Amino acid sequence: MSTLVLQDQPASIDVVSAQRKPSTGRAIKTLRKTLYRSGAIIGFLLVWELVPQFVLEPASKVFLPPLHEVLQQLWKMIISGDLATHIAASLSRSAIGFILAVAIGVPVGLVVAWFSKVGDFLNPLLEVFRNTAALALLPVFTLLLGIGELSKVSIVLYAAFFPVLLNTILGARSVDPLLIRAGRTLGLNSFEIFSKVVLPASVPIIFTGIRMAGTSAVLVLIAAEMIGAKAGLGYLITNSQASFLIPKMYAAILTVAILGFAVNAALVALERHFSRWARA
Repeated sequence: MSTLVLQDQPASIDVVSAQRKPSTGRAIKTLRKTLYRSGAIIGFLLVWELVPQFVLEPASKVFLPPLHEVLQQLWKMIISGDLATHIAASLSRSAIGFILAVAIGVPVGLVVAWFSKVGDFLNPLLEVFRNTAALALLPVFTLLLGIGELSKVSIVLYAAFFPVLLNTILGARSVDPLLIRAGRTLGLNSFEIFSKVVLPASVPIIFTGIRMAGTSAVLVLIAAEMIGAKAGLGYLITNSQASFLIPKMYAAILTVAILGFAVNAALVALERHFSRWARA
């Protein structure tokens, strides 16, 4: 009995070690991959920290403070709740404009793509407006709608609408004609072909436009908040610069970058959820 136990123990240990080695190897490989992908960001942050301290003159350091001073200011704003107030103001405006852009842009794009006569009629007008930058129309929105919330939400809606619209049209028009013919062969009517063939096949390209719209919604809003706003990240950047609170200004800019990254990551996750069949 004891002999059998002693003989079985090495075999069980070998099995456990064999199971641990692949998992450890995968963990090390994942860690290396993560470090490699984040290497450029880490290098940029190191340059930001070291150059103002050891390269720039004291007079120039005022306009480009080292990273640790910016992070200290960022932490102070987090603790005081001031940053949360500005983030909430910006997110509420951009979210309303973005949701409206998606809710309007996707149906309009599908209609333009599905009905050729509607597309032929609207395409010249769409070409004019899509080539007009949203920030160029910011004074017009401000004059017509004032400096309140309506003008800011409207400029976000305008900026986010066209990426959604154009990618929806592109996605619906790029569906493989063989799929449509196969649907007709199976006896599907026009509505069923549209809902079961065209719309699902368009999802990946539509979400590309939605991601572009999400980025545009944040960036355009920041510019809009620099004019006539009393809260928001754009207002925080402008007010800090005017008050010569340079670390606070950079902290707000860093927050905008992190917010844009988070929005894009959330939209990528949403895209993967709704287009799982395409990856399969």
